[in-house]
Amino acid sequence: MRIVIIGGGSAQWMPTIVRDLAVTDGLQGCHIVLEDIEPAHLDGTLPMARRILAQAGTGCTVEATTDQRAALDGADYVILTISTGGLDTMRHDLEIPARYGVVQSVGDTVGPGGISRAWRSIPVVVGIARDIEQLCPGAWLINYTNPMSALCRAVAKTARIRTIGLCHELYGCLGLLREIFGVESNDRFTWRVAGINHLIFLVELKLDGEDAFPKLRNLIREHRCRRAGLPPDDPFYAFQDRALLKFKLFEELGALPAAGDRHTAEFFPHFLTEENEWGRTYGIELTTIAHRIALEKDARARVVRIANGEETISLAPSQEAASRLIAALAHGHDYTDVMNRPNAGQIANLPKDAIVETMATVRDRAIIPDQVGDVSPAIRALLERHIRVQEMTVEAALTGDRDLALQAFLLDPLVHDHESGRRMFDELLAANADYLPQFVV
Repeated sequence: MRIVIIGGGSAQWMPTIVRDLAVTDGLQGCHIVLEDIEPAHLDGTLPMARRILAQAGTGCTVEATTDQRAALDGADYVILTISTGGLDTMRHDLEIPARYGVVQSVGDTVGPGGISRAWRSIPVVVGIARDIEQLCPGAWLINYTNPMSALCRAVAKTARIRTIGLCHELYGCLGLLREIFGVESNDRFTWRVAGINHLIFLVELKLDGEDAFPKLRNLIREHRCRRAGLPPDDPFYAFQDRALLKFKLFEELGALPAAGDRHTAEFFPHFLTEENEWGRTYGIELTTIAHRIALEKDARARVVRIANGEETISLAPSQEAASRLIAALAHGHDYTDVMNRPNAGQIANLPKDAIVETMATVRDRAIIPDQVGDVSPAIRALLERHIRVQEMTVEAALTGDRDLALQAFLLDPLVHDHESGRRMFDELLAANADYLPQFVV
């Protein structure tokens, strides 16, 4: 089995993904190909991967290359973990909007930053998808890259390949719920989810077969759901979920947002404003470029320690779904997880073919999404607005239609002023010019 990781130089993703592939039942003896455009990054992740595979002892092998087409030739599964332009371009996504009074807590999915990231990533990801179509047309593309919904939609519109988007945000929420209810395992819960990536809602939650929402409401009202949180000097301090915003929205909407509050806040016009201290009223810390540089530095140092044998990685599998999903697709056994797929009716009152996030089951090597039915009118209105903006963003990125790109940009709820929005749009296009062959800048 040939499993290719595009973005195989990622210090944050590779320790987890390589370890999971090595220890997952059914993937013994697989061949892993790390592909990346940065040779220096592969110089770190390749020896680290070899060390992990030797530690696991399951017969898996690994190679590294900067040649995308050579990597994809004959692949069975392709995992995508890239960031077009890296932190240098993400700096523009955050700092240019901030100069216009638009503050983003993450900036990789929606808002000006998410749209800018989509513009420059869509041509790259479509190019990867077309190479898959030519070189390994039977392969599954498993995407972890943001903006998840926009990229999966672009692939679905342009290439005849099989694509799944994976995101771990739901499991952070389930971990919070375990804390709240004092249970040790997710096995005591059953749930249904519906939404789009990073704006996903638990629309049903049961604990030991009984509706858990009434008890959750009581616990929230008794203020027994506050999290102590990490100290400010912890590298993950700005990335943690304090859950105050999701509790507020749960009481208002009757469904619990299942992504972290940092992501959820960006889908609304009123949670990242000067009046609420740019989200701090809801426990949100802004993720700055400085935070991300520090996290990247820590991750690179860890890769070196593992490669040198100074740190031994645990062989316990993570909650990331890619390895278990691949094993289920390869061997035909049942497996259920949260997945991003085109809407074929699983959320009945959202647009057909939009990329939606629900639970889904692999059965006989096919993906069977959970049939959620209709979402509430309020949640439908919220999701549909973002789906329409994403669709316009994708079409503009595919066609180079600058007017359509501007229309999508000005419809985003974080863009609160028309004239400054137009100037912000022009500045972001100019800053990303090297990555935007589809636009005339």
